[in-house]
Amino acid sequence: MRALALTATWPVPNVAAAAVLPDGSVATVGEIDRAFRIASVAKMLVGYTMLVAIEEGTLRLDQPLGQDGCTLRHLLAHTGGYAFDGTAPIARPGVRRIYSNTGIEMAAQALADAAEMPYAEYQREALLQPLGMRSTELHGSPAHMVSSTVADLVRFIGELRSPTLVGGASAQAYRTVQFPGLPGLVPGIGRYPDCPWGLATEIRGDKQPHWTGTRNSPATFGHFGGAGTLLWVDPGAEVACVALTDRSFDDWSAEALHCWPEMSDALLAEAANGAGA
Repeated sequence: MRALALTATWPVPNVAAAAVLPDGSVATVGEIDRAFRIASVAKMLVGYTMLVAIEEGTLRLDQPLGQDGCTLRHLLAHTGGYAFDGTAPIARPGVRRIYSNTGIEMAAQALADAAEMPYAEYQREALLQPLGMRSTELHGSPAHMVSSTVADLVRFIGELRSPTLVGGASAQAYRTVQFPGLPGLVPGIGRYPDCPWGLATEIRGDKQPHWTGTRNSPATFGHFGGAGTLLWVDPGAEVACVALTDRSFDDWSAEALHCWPEMSDALLAEAANGAGA
């Protein structure tokens, strides 16, 4: 696809990408089996693993967790009142959207405690193995220290598009705005008076500017990572995209915020015109 060919212009040492089209076909560019650090795209895996645990009865979405008034739902939706890093609360739960690695880590630890097994083992058995994501590995914090491949993340996208590990209600909750109407910050992108998130996945809504394209629908959900990585699924267009690089977002953020939306818009335009793999 011409849209994926745009990755050749990105100022990164290595890049691999894939587009999943409405008919389920997959177009790729680069080494799709090459392992990259996916950074915060890993949070999407945490959120989905939590849904499996909730359906198994290991956890409850609204169980208390953390400071008074905070629940697992708050932590996954970045409304637990915790800073980017640090276990001391800086706000009351549910007041604003504060993007927090700590909150995701607390959720993962709660699952490990409840299941009486390391979080990495639970995620591997509940999510990675069933989906055949054999190259995805946890190297530390489940919020951002994960490596994976485009091929593996295409498998995850397949689950997001047609769930097999969780029921329809859980899959819908994953990409439905939790605690709507809250202001917040998307790190490296901007502050928004309304900053919607689902369960460990960002929802595009009406954010502008944004790292997805101008053609992406408000229902688009996904995540980008500080390692120069991104994954989004647009339910309206029935198109999804993943792109992995090995250059930190901070080192090319100005270019990324042009390159990423440009590719997304081109991809959606091609898909709308019936382009195939």
